[in-house]
Amino acid sequence: MTLLLILFTSLTVLSTVAAKPTLNEANTLTESGSVHYRVAVLANYGVAKSKQRWQPLMDYLTSTVPSASFEVVPLDFVQMNEQLMNGQVQFVVTNPGHYFNMSDDFPISWLATMKSDKHSGNTFAIGATIIVRQDSSLWSIKDLAGHTAVASDPNALGGYQAAMGLIHSMDYPTQNFFDNVSFLGFPLEPLIYQVRDKTADIAITPFCTFEQMVEQGYINAENYRVINDITPEGYDCAVSTPLYPNWSFASSDDVPLKVRTNITRALFSISETDPISVIGQNRGWAAPISQFQVIKLYKELALYETNEPLYLQVWQWVKLNQQWGFGFIALFIIATIYHLWLEYRFMKKSDNLLSTERQLKNKALQLERLQSAAILGEIGAGLAHELNQPIAAITQYSEGGMIEQAKHYGEDSVQYQLLSKILRQSNRAGEIVHRIRTLLQRKDTQSTDFDVCEQITLCLELLAHEFVSHKIEIKTKLHCSELILKGDKVGFCQVVINVLKNAIDALTETSCTQLNSKQILIDLREVNGHLQLKVYDNGIGLTCANEDFKTTFFSTKENGLGLGLAICNDVIMQFGGYIDLSTCAADPDSPTPSGCRVLIDIPVHIPQQSYLSDPKYI
Repeated sequence: MTLLLILFTSLTVLSTVAAKPTLNEANTLTESGSVHYRVAVLANYGVAKSKQRWQPLMDYLTSTVPSASFEVVPLDFVQMNEQLMNGQVQFVVTNPGHYFNMSDDFPISWLATMKSDKHSGNTFAIGATIIVRQDSSLWSIKDLAGHTAVASDPNALGGYQAAMGLIHSMDYPTQNFFDNVSFLGFPLEPLIYQVRDKTADIAITPFCTFEQMVEQGYINAENYRVINDITPEGYDCAVSTPLYPNWSFASSDDVPLKVRTNITRALFSISETDPISVIGQNRGWAAPISQFQVIKLYKELALYETNEPLYLQVWQWVKLNQQWGFGFIALFIIATIYHLWLEYRFMKKSDNLLSTERQLKNKALQLERLQSAAILGEIGAGLAHELNQPIAAITQYSEGGMIEQAKHYGEDSVQYQLLSKILRQSNRAGEIVHRIRTLLQRKDTQSTDFDVCEQITLCLELLAHEFVSHKIEIKTKLHCSELILKGDKVGFCQVVINVLKNAIDALTETSCTQLNSKQILIDLREVNGHLQLKVYDNGIGLTCANEDFKTTFFSTKENGLGLGLAICNDVIMQFGGYIDLSTCAADPDSPTPSGCRVLIDIPVHIPQQSYLSDPKYI
């Protein structure tokens, strides 16, 4: 309802505006009470010469037609159409081709046809003269094909259109007949100058333009030649095309009939020898001549289809149908705005729906992970409780065995050393179980000082059997012989073992079975107060983004839980550091171009001066 109300109000206002007289119409009354009319003339020789030629006729009409004054307005084709459409001019003096084009769009009446000042006053005095240089190799219409040409305007009957009609009548294609046609507009003299200066091969000029320039001393006739000279008997100028009726004096239908009648009588009363005729370069005016030849030409060339810009065509239709025109324009504008508003609302709703859908998916994923974590927590708590007893039993048995071995065989016996290793690992397992229970009970882990190199060595000893069984070569470069960290010792070992286990898994993939040498390099150094532990392997490398591996329950292994690196990341973050994964190719210090590199970076405070030593290889 709101849209319909706005539309109805707009149509009412626009219709009221359209019904009012235009500003130009309201200003046509002069102080003396006479109506001032503006007469548009085709300025084919420039504005100054056009005013000089036609102003005497305007003065004569002002003195002859009662209660009217006249002013000459030199214009080109497009300007004439625009000003006639806007009501800025009420009369036009132009060639019949332009008159024919305008008659389809404007309500105008043809009042009189001008008699030529030459050719015994003949009224057929519009055509085209095709001119080339005297030394040109062009001699016929056929020779003109594929050459450059210049003309005044594509809508000029006395020029380009008449020449196209001649080419069409000789069964040559009018489309792309010339290599290029440049339209220079008015005045006409530069057309022949282009041929003179060899800028163009051909000049298509209106009838008698060539002779007028020779008469005024602008050019020398001996330097040029006319193509297809078919000058009729009794005519004074050379012409290449058939001739068409001369210029017409036409009136807009907005001018009262009485004024048009008085103007027609005044034009017919001008004699051949009247100074007005001499200055106007004519021998008076005659009754309108039939346009049959012009209509025939336009139909052959399909020139009756307007070449005016689209905005002019629309504006002409609106001028002729003001109320409907403004109504449709208002309806179109309002409908477009309403459509854009709906599109905007739809896009906002779509964005909100998509955002809500993404949030729901994220919430569902978070809920699923929380449920998995809760289940895993329950299982972990049960396992920690159940494992604690057998680990305690192993610890007690190993301690008892060590005591018995020490009594009977001494502490240097093989059995004593084996039991010592079992005791050490059982204590380690107990610490891990204790840490898991602490984690599940949300207690802080125990912070102790520990030697990083010592813990790395212990981790390597724990995995020594797997290295041997999978034929993996281990190298270590421990540039810091003594590096003390304060924090969760068990957690740090857990991180190192997890990283090494991942490297072993990468080297035992099916795609890596053909490797000649399976290698893992551990590089430890202190850089700017930071511990940097790098673990390199020449396995399959990374298959996902760095951050994906740190996500809980994300795993690339077939039977993996996706918890290892996620837990490792949390442990290292408790140290104030971070874990970074990349391909070996991205690390300039990598010993191999393929495989994966894991970087553990932890800020440290070294209580005593660190020193560099030669790399130790295990």
